[in-house]
Amino acid sequence: QVQLVESGGGLVQAGGSLRLSCVASGRTFSNYVMGWFRQAPGKEREFVAYIIWSGDWSYYADSVKGRFTISRDNAKNTVYLQMNTLKPEDTAVYYCAAGKGASGSQFSASYDYWGQGTQVTVSS
Repeated sequence: QVQLVESGGGLVQAGGSLRLSCVASGRTFSNYVMGWFRQAPGKEREFVAYIIWSGDWSYYADSVKGRFTISRDNAKNTVYLQMNTLKPEDTAVYYCAAGKGASGSQFSASYDYWGQGTQVTVSS
């Protein structure tokens, strides 16, 4: 089992920045691909970014590319999502997820463990 706890969400004005953190406990953190997903009210959960176990490769949804950066610190069992130039359409509950395997995925079904989520609200 892997337990994931997100933090860092909040209310920010458009153009601002936030950094989300997700701390993992349980199994060896470095064995897992880590992903961030988000879900806006009335919409399906969507992929944001993932990073492989070594941190050498990451992948982003087109909607956040160039604005968001995913990173991880395996010594701290933590994955981060730095979000810059935020837009009102980024408003959502953000979830981190852990998946077994060497390669990442944009699909939520590929992830085995999920956090409870943290709310991000961007005002215009």
